[in-house]
Amino acid sequence: MNEHPMNFYKTLGRIEGGMASVGAGVCLLAMIVITVISVVGRYVLQQDILPGAYNLIERVAFPLIVFWAVPMAHREATFPRFDTVVLALPPRLRRAVQVFVGLVELAVYAVVMWYVLRFTWKGILDDRTMQIGADFWPIWPVLVMMPLAFLLMMLEMLRLVWCGLRGERGDPPSSGSDNVSAAF
Repeated sequence: MNEHPMNFYKTLGRIEGGMASVGAGVCLLAMIVITVISVVGRYVLQQDILPGAYNLIERVAFPLIVFWAVPMAHREATFPRFDTVVLALPPRLRRAVQVFVGLVELAVYAVVMWYVLRFTWKGILDDRTMQIGADFWPIWPVLVMMPLAFLLMMLEMLRLVWCGLRGERGDPPSSGSDNVSAAF
């Protein structure tokens, strides 16, 4: 029975690893290529080879990098933490504080998630677009990545709260590179 939650957790890790390494990596590569082509066009050929390149980077590639990488960064606990005081507490009190902080964090993210979902849904219903060069592209593919990222982070928070309530540490079972290689 314990096998199913671990499989679910590993599956989430593969999804997050794929989003962070493949998705964000491709976006980063695209940003570099678009920038180089734009600079060469502007300063060497004296013309705009990729109209709307800045908008494409600013409104598509960069947000996708962020929203695809944040869930994995949260899972891997690479965000800065102020845990000096908590680590000095006795184990039972430390777990209680960690569960409390996890619940507060989960509540804050739930509120943010609510507003992100409303914003995303309104953008889809309004058929919101962005201007890239002379064309207008739909923004919904970028918008749906925001609630997905918050959902993945909230699932990780729930797991950490559950581990805290059970008295487990809640460390990731393996590094992100393991998850990514297992996914692809």
